[in-house]
Amino acid sequence: MKPKIHPRYQNCSVHCACGSTFTTRSTLSRINVDICSSCHPFFTGKQKFVDTAGRLERFSKKFGGTYSFQKTAAAAK
Repeated sequence: MKPKIHPRYQNCSVHCACGSTFTTRSTLSRINVDICSSCHPFFTGKQKFVDTAGRLERFSKKFGGTYSFQKTAAAAK
């Protein structure tokens, strides 16, 4: 392998949008993520919809039908 061409592998702090932080190793010094194991539905067991720019509504309008997120929103009203 050629010397001095590889990036430095260092300790890295990962910051989630929920406020959780943890340390790992990477070539970057800081990583920002939207969902981590502290807030991901698979690990928490809670259902959570991450709707970016109305994607769920656009999907419903395009393909029709009622889905679980629409039923819960209609029941709340």
